[in-house]
Amino acid sequence: MAGTDLITSVKGWINKISEVAVSLIALAVVLQVLFGSDLIFLPVDVIGNITGLVSSLGSQGLVGLVALGVIYWIFTKKD
Repeated sequence: MAGTDLITSVKGWINKISEVAVSLIALAVVLQVLFGSDLIFLPVDVIGNITGLVSSLGSQGLVGLVALGVIYWIFTKKD
């Protein structure tokens, strides 16, 4: 039983961390749209990285579509 509780606890932590990460990505996109890519405290081109990922998946044909489906499933899966 203790092992099951530990696994449930770790899954909960991972879920909360991924929720925070997605929220931070959304905040970074909004900040980059509002202020441009010259933000001192955000040295990463978030929109460029997302655009690159989408174009990379799009150029892969069926494999990219399957990968996109898997990513969507991971982020929308409810326990």
